[in-house]
This record gives sequence, structure tokens and C-alpha cells, in this order.
Amino acid sequence: MTRITEQPSLYNNLEQKSIEEITASINTEDKKVALAIEQAMPQLNSLIATIVAKLKLGGRMFYLGAGSGGRLSVLDVIELPTTYGVEEGVFNVVLAGGVRNLVDALEEKEDDKEEGWKELQKLQISGKDIVVGISASGTTPFVLAALKQCREQGIATGCIVSNRQSPIAAASDFPVEVITGPEFITGSTRMKCGTAQKMIFDIISTTVMIQLGRVEGNSMVNVKLINDKIIDRGVNMLMQKADIADYEEAKLILLQHGSVKKAMENLVKARQ
Repeated sequence: MTRITEQPSLYNNLEQKSIEEITASINTEDKKVALAIEQAMPQLNSLIATIVAKLKLGGRMFYLGAGSGGRLSVLDVIELPTTYGVEEGVFNVVLAGGVRNLVDALEEKEDDKEEGWKELQKLQISGKDIVVGISASGTTPFVLAALKQCREQGIATGCIVSNRQSPIAAASDFPVEVITGPEFITGSTRMKCGTAQKMIFDIISTTVMIQLGRVEGNSMVNVKLINDKIIDRGVNMLMQKADIADYEEAKLILLQHGSVKKAMENLVKARQ
């Protein structure tokens, strides 16, 4: 395979450039990310369809990663229970070095070929679940070894990589290859690759949540009421959906039922 992610930057003598030149060049490179994702949409749609099918049958999704991509997946997953009211444990992350050590950036752990599968076993991974590996290079040993074990055990696998024909893609049932090209700083895959990964996580989680009925219209009707901002958002949502004119009345109903969805279901029953 050709390691496009390690190819020399298209820019040189960066230390001699002005702030304006540097930021303009970085922005030029960032514009390529969405177009790269667009090219990978058929692969991404196949992966998402499988995730939805697994979750509808009671399975779970696991991101499996290291480095920047793995850490970004943690940030996506931890927001889902609050934003969509989905049960904790439906979306999970197995991170090289452990999620608890997120801020320590234990990059050496990405070479561990045993930890990934051991952690998945601790979480009682089964054929009902799906595991999605994250690796810009497509070669990370932590990810590759665990995906191979999953395949041997009949567990569905996917991946998000940034090089073509990588070993990790070959070990995945549903590979997603997003080719963003050489980085602005040679080999710094926290840049365009990381941006692409963040966008893809958004696409996956949002689409899956919609498909699982966690969104109605365009609203987060299952959002957890954990602070004043979200409560206010929920009240306004309920006022609009239920045609309630009085803010305090809507707030009382919302807090009584715990979510916009449950409040709406009870209002519909009461009005019948």
C-alpha cells in the first residue's frame, strides 16, 4: 500500500511564511476534507446501514482506536446519552491505553496487539455487535489485531482509514477509505485526517440516532434535561409541538414527564 498520509506536504519552507500565508494554506487543505468524504459516501452508507441493523436487534457498536482518531471517537460517544437519551453502553469506545487515560496521549499503546481484543472480551463482545476500527494510516497494530480477532469470531467489522488498500481495510467487512491527501505538516494526521474523522463520527451518530427514532422532525425530543439551557430548549420545543402558549405550563409538563417525547405522548393521550 502507498502511505498517502506520510507523503511530503504540498507546502515547504513553512517557517519563512507569514501568518496570513500559513492560515490560508491550512484552510485550502481543510476544504479538501468534505470532498474526500463525499467520495467515500457509498462505503459510509453501507457501514451505517449495518450499524442501524445491529442496534435495532439489540446489539452494540464499538469504536476501536488509538491516537487522535480514537480520542475524537470518545468525544462523540460521551455526548450521545445526553443528546439523544440513548442508553449508556449502546455506543462504546475501546481506546489504546484506556478511555480513563484520554488526556495522557499514551501513543505507545497503539503498538499493543493484545489489549484491544482483551478489552472487547471484557465487554462481552458477541456476534450481535459491530466493531469499527479507526486508524489514519490503516496499519495501527492495536486496531488491526483486534479486528482480525473479531472476524475470526464472526463479529461484524468496519473501519475509517485514510490510505487505500490498507491492512485494516482488508480486515474489515465495511471499510470506509477517506483519502484526504498529504497533511499540511508532513505526517501530522491530527489535521485533515482528524477533521475527516470528526465529520464522519458526526454523520454516523446523527444518522443512526435518526434511524433509531431518537429524533422527530428535526428536534432532539429525547434530550436529557440536565441543565437550564437544555430545559429551556425543551420547553420551547414542547410549546411549539404541543401548541402551548404559556412557558411555565409547558415547563411544568416537561419536567413532570422528563423528556419532550414522553410529554408529547402523554399530551396526545390526554387530548384524545
